[in-house]
Amino acid sequence: MSGHSKWAQIKRQKGVADARRGQLFTKLAREIIVAVRQGGPSLESNFQLRLVVQKARDNNMPSDNIERAIKRGAGESDAAALTELQLEGYGPGGIAVLVQALTDNRNRTVQDVRRLLTRHGGNLGETGCVSWLFETRGVITVESNARDPEEIALRAIDAGAEDVKTEEGFVEVYTRPEDLEEVRRIVEGNEHVISADLSLLPQTTVLLDENKAVQALVFLDQLEELDDVQRVFSNIDFSEATSEKLRSRT
Repeated sequence: MSGHSKWAQIKRQKGVADARRGQLFTKLAREIIVAVRQGGPSLESNFQLRLVVQKARDNNMPSDNIERAIKRGAGESDAAALTELQLEGYGPGGIAVLVQALTDNRNRTVQDVRRLLTRHGGNLGETGCVSWLFETRGVITVESNARDPEEIALRAIDAGAEDVKTEEGFVEVYTRPEDLEEVRRIVEGNEHVISADLSLLPQTTVLLDENKAVQALVFLDQLEELDDVQRVFSNIDFSEATSEKLRSRT
């Protein structure tokens, strides 16, 4: 899970979400549409919709945008054209890469992902080639700049967290998927929760040196920039020294 924390921290420091806010809102709207299509427009009865709407609020998506996306999912025909797609393969340095997409053109999305993988020395694999490396966990990120990280960690464990990891400026809290909402509710009573979402975390990681880590992170960023790509997961890891150098470049 260390690679997940370092990658997330670097992205936050770079301000990626702010720089791509328009694209981020579009992707969140798509997630909302699909969640409604699969489980209905009720926040009370649709767990996935609650998670996506909360993620949208965490990213400051306007309420009007959220409501429009829910209505589109509940009724408009263009929502039905979106297809969920999961692609798997290997990227720079042999890292495992799992891509989740929502698309109205499967062939275009597959070609775009394959092109990026090939350009960076990787390759697209068969279904299941890397997904077995990942497990679904709830991940809650808590700001700790003005707080004692150990105190936050202990409170999260008392709330039902399975594990915690402290990093500079934040604490990552890991839960079982079914416990995510309840642990978040308890933790945010005392702390500033930056984000909370279901994520795919690698059970084993690939440690890269500085040069390979830079190449791999550039590749992962480019994957996330593709219009049809919703989320990207990887088992990349790199040393604390490399992490510091990468953060100093942002």
